[in-house]
Amino acid sequence: MDRIATLRRIEGALSALEAGEVDLETCERQIRAAVRTFATEFDGELSAYRSDEGTIVVAASEREARDRIRALTDADAPTVRPLE
Repeated sequence: MDRIATLRRIEGALSALEAGEVDLETCERQIRAAVRTFATEFDGELSAYRSDEGTIVVAASEREARDRIRALTDADAPTVRPLE
């Protein structure tokens, strides 16, 4: 899913919440699903990686993912694997 489609799905969820068509929990679930889909369906060099602690980042390699997770969480030696 591209960025514009993701933003449209998020806007749709927020509009439904404002109109009283869904509750906050449903809106949050829809937004989370849109963001997760966007973050895991990359074309090209980027992929999503999950650390052993559950942190998910987007990176071009496992090494880059470890570096990003280390910077975000202060983990000394995070283990990462591609998110499928």
